[in-house]
Amino acid sequence: MKLNAYMQLAHYAAHDEHSRGRRYQENKPAYRSEFQRDRDRIVHSTGFRRLMYKTQVFVNQEGDLYRTRLTHSLEVAQIARTIARALNLNETLTEAICLAHDLGHTPFGHAGQDALNECMREYGGFEHNLQSLRIVDELEERYAEFNGLNLSFETREGILKHCSLKNARLLGDVGERFIKREQPSLEAQVANLADEIAYNNHDLDDGLRAGLISLEDAKESPVFNAQYISVMQKYPTLSGRRLVSEVIRRMIDQVVTDMVDTSRQAIAQAAPESIDAVRQADKPLIQLSAEMQEQHIALKRFLRERVYRHYRVLRMTNKAHQVVESLFTKFMQAPELMPPEHQQAATRLQQELGDAGRARAVADYIAGMTDRYAVLEHERIFDPAKRS
Repeated sequence: MKLNAYMQLAHYAAHDEHSRGRRYQENKPAYRSEFQRDRDRIVHSTGFRRLMYKTQVFVNQEGDLYRTRLTHSLEVAQIARTIARALNLNETLTEAICLAHDLGHTPFGHAGQDALNECMREYGGFEHNLQSLRIVDELEERYAEFNGLNLSFETREGILKHCSLKNARLLGDVGERFIKREQPSLEAQVANLADEIAYNNHDLDDGLRAGLISLEDAKESPVFNAQYISVMQKYPTLSGRRLVSEVIRRMIDQVVTDMVDTSRQAIAQAAPESIDAVRQADKPLIQLSAEMQEQHIALKRFLRERVYRHYRVLRMTNKAHQVVESLFTKFMQAPELMPPEHQQAATRLQQELGDAGRARAVADYIAGMTDRYAVLEHERIFDPAKRS
């Protein structure tokens, strides 16, 4: 007889039968858990498919081998599932959170988000984390009985990594923990740190692949250099992509192992009796050791200075800002230039919220664009020679 995987969960993990439920009541799935249903709905969503053509660091036209938001989300999920399983947490919930965490990202990565936030400053701002929740709660149109995906509270809680008190007061159940200064589930905490592990190490990999930094440059990062020395001692003739991949692989393994060991100790010391006790803890229980945290911060600093501030990346950032800003300005002036369904949303939200509502509808449209769609839409509107 096959043992039910959920019998192996720690008592402080998120258990399917103790879920706080969905915004709209539904019958229980016959052959899936509630969190499996969440994961499947995310994978089948329009927003998830769009991640294939949304930037991680390099715009889609730069090359086929760089990470996109889709491949990043899959890599985050892979890392997080390993950690969740090692800690006897709910692997399926962890995966669902990871797959959904970037659904609200704009085209052109952080450059697009910064530009759209600037455009929305007078209308409540824009933050991709909130937009991810907005997509799964309101914007996806797949079901007859409700807007959005009607995900469980636990998945929605994990998607909302951070939030201002002002916004938290508008979000109901998932906003309460920010008001009460509580922690999210351990599964959400795992997803959060796994996201940082993935983009740190994989952005370094892409920076090397793109030639923004050399191998000698990367060795200035202590965490990279330590693994580089270890690899060269064992494989002295290794070079090229194999060398880089082996070093990056070991870097990820080192930080994941540290995270599992450190978190296991923190959980044992706190001894939470339930998921609610996890939420009452004074700090997250999923942690890195002090030494690894220091290396982690140093790598982020290295990437910021040597990759994200590289002139080639800044050129792409500048272009992205111009595209997003000009599209937003034009659609605010003339919402009739948007496709009919977005025109209707702009009209409806303007009636409800005034100019802030129209701006939110414009932001929804732009945030949902892929990199190449945003470029094409910009050409259609501003290039007289381009066919509409």
